[in-house]
Amino acid sequence: MTQTRELDATAVHDLLAAAVAAPSIHNTQPWRFGLDPDSRTIQVRVDRRRKLPAADPHLRAQHISVGAAVFNLRVAAERLGWVPVVRLLPAADDPDLLATVQLVGTTPAGQLPLSGLYEAVERRHTSRMPFTGRPVPEPIAAEMISAARVERAQLDVPDIIGTRRLLHLTAAAESRNAADPASTGEMRTWISPRGENAPYGIPLSALGPRDAAGRMPVRDFDGVLRVPRLPAVRFERHAQVALLWTPHDRPEDWLRAGQALERVLLTATRHGVRTSMLHQAMEWPDLRAAMAGPRRRCCPQLLIRFGYGAGGGRTPRASACPLPGP
Repeated sequence: MTQTRELDATAVHDLLAAAVAAPSIHNTQPWRFGLDPDSRTIQVRVDRRRKLPAADPHLRAQHISVGAAVFNLRVAAERLGWVPVVRLLPAADDPDLLATVQLVGTTPAGQLPLSGLYEAVERRHTSRMPFTGRPVPEPIAAEMISAARVERAQLDVPDIIGTRRLLHLTAAAESRNAADPASTGEMRTWISPRGENAPYGIPLSALGPRDAAGRMPVRDFDGVLRVPRLPAVRFERHAQVALLWTPHDRPEDWLRAGQALERVLLTATRHGVRTSMLHQAMEWPDLRAAMAGPRRRCCPQLLIRFGYGAGGGRTPRASACPLPGP
């Protein structure tokens, strides 16, 4: 009989440190964690105080962020030797409870497939810097596509013409955001002038420059601040992007998309590939629909830019202390 590992303070710390390392829109970190030590179950709740009414009125991106944290919990659990059993939206009468992760059994970490991604959890962070333009080899892109598919999502890497179309839609959304007072005000709220000492939001050190050629529609956080703008630089001429999508658009699909997103990002990180998220077009219903193109039953969730280059500044993380369980 295999002895079940104790869920001690060190294990809880390692699990939650991995969970909060997940990406979240504007680094809002919209999650809360509860712990039932008797059943070895971690409850993952949404923190609705950290919502973005302008960018995410239906809480879709918030669910994706929480889903990414759930995936990191799975990775850390397998690294520690447990088999994580995930239930999404487990209680109809508790809408804030988005997932539970129960730690069952024990298996040698080397026999659990997700444990190989653990080292990438700490290294992964969004890069808002230019990439070199050196193409990511097809086998790595194929592995990223497979990573999304395992999590019941799809990842499409378009050709040059398709890439230009997606970037054009993203640029249109960026222009709308820049002209919309609600969008600019919301972005300004989540820029942290205190830098690395603030646990939430994006520090000034993590903001990236604009593309001097105007081809890459990176989010212009810098433009909403009353500070000197960063000098524009030239980004890669031929970008590589991937569209993450699901066949349906329900809250459980958003949570699965978040798990797929993080599995894709960690896979890329393990191969030394940098990533950044282009969410702007998802914030406008008509542009989000246009991202799907002619495909039916395609619900776009996020556009990922990937390549090789500098990592840029990191965003801080708040400590994650579990709330009492039931």
